[in-house]
Amino acid sequence: MIYVLNGPNIGRLGIREPAIYGHTTYADLVQICVDAAKRLDVEVEVRQTDAEFEMIKWLHEAADAGAHVALNPGAWTHYNIAIRDACAMLRGSLIEVHISNTHRREEFRHKSVISGVATGVIMGLGVDGYRLALEHLAQVGASG
Repeated sequence: MIYVLNGPNIGRLGIREPAIYGHTTYADLVQICVDAAKRLDVEVEVRQTDAEFEMIKWLHEAADAGAHVALNPGAWTHYNIAIRDACAMLRGSLIEVHISNTHRREEFRHKSVISGVATGVIMGLGVDGYRLALEHLAQVGASG
C-alpha cells in the first residue's frame, strides 16, 4: 500500500490560484493517482485533509503498516513540527510532493521542515509530481 496524503487546501485544486496550481481538480488528481497505481500494479490510498490531527493519524497508520508515503503537506510544509515528527516515524520511504516550485514563490515558502526527514522531494512539476512519486515508490517496493 502506498499512501498519497494531501494537506490543507489541496482539496481546492482547480479553484485555488489556478495560475499557480493549474486547472486540475482534486478529483482529477485522485484519478491520476489511481490510474498510475493500476498501471504500476500497486495499491494506493489517496486522502486529503485540512485537519492536522487527521493527517497525524494517517501518518501514524502508514508508519504502523510500514507503508510508503507521497505527501503534499501544503502550508504545513513550512512550520508544522507535529507533522514533521509524525513523518519521522515512517518506516517506508517518504516522498515530499509540491505542485509548485516553492523556491520560486514567497520567501516564507522556501523552507520545509518536512524535507529533512523525506527520502526525496519532487516540486514544481505540477500534478505530474504525484505520478513520479508513485513510480519511484513502486520501484522501491510497496510495503504493508
